[in-house]
Amino acid sequence: MSQERTGIATLKGNPITLIGPELKKGDAAPDFELNKSLVDTVSLKDYAGKVKLISVVPSVDTGVCDAQTRRFNEEASKLGDNIVIITVSVDLPFAQARWCGAAGVDQVVLLSDYKTRAFGQAYGVFIKEIALDMRSIFVLDANNQIQYVEYLKEMTEHPNYEAAIAAVKELL
Repeated sequence: MSQERTGIATLKGNPITLIGPELKKGDAAPDFELNKSLVDTVSLKDYAGKVKLISVVPSVDTGVCDAQTRRFNEEASKLGDNIVIITVSVDLPFAQARWCGAAGVDQVVLLSDYKTRAFGQAYGVFIKEIALDMRSIFVLDANNQIQYVEYLKEMTEHPNYEAAIAAVKELL
């Protein structure tokens, strides 16, 4: 049975339950299998040797998620080739591809947790009440050690972009 964490996050002020552990700086990042299409999957080993910024959003079709993904796409072009910025949502892969095309997002890799929600549970961001992943940021070093974590307390708020980018720059 997965761990349930209550009293730590809200959606528009209403309490929500997060499923999974609270990961901390220094923890080994859990491996994942996320969909890049309906049939093709990727895991942490596909990004071996790179610094990884994992930006988790509930859905790219909402205002804050759209802005968050566009912001990291803009930052990606300034950070070089030793980093991959991944946006994870439970949107279907073809909805993610459509959104990227419409938004002109081409520096961020969008991956979907739609099939099993296992990423959300492993990273402690799966929202029990609505089956989406909670907005959060994880920065992993080239050896998949977590070097920065931000679990947002309110889903409709923006993450601390500057702190996440600063954490990435320290690893490059």
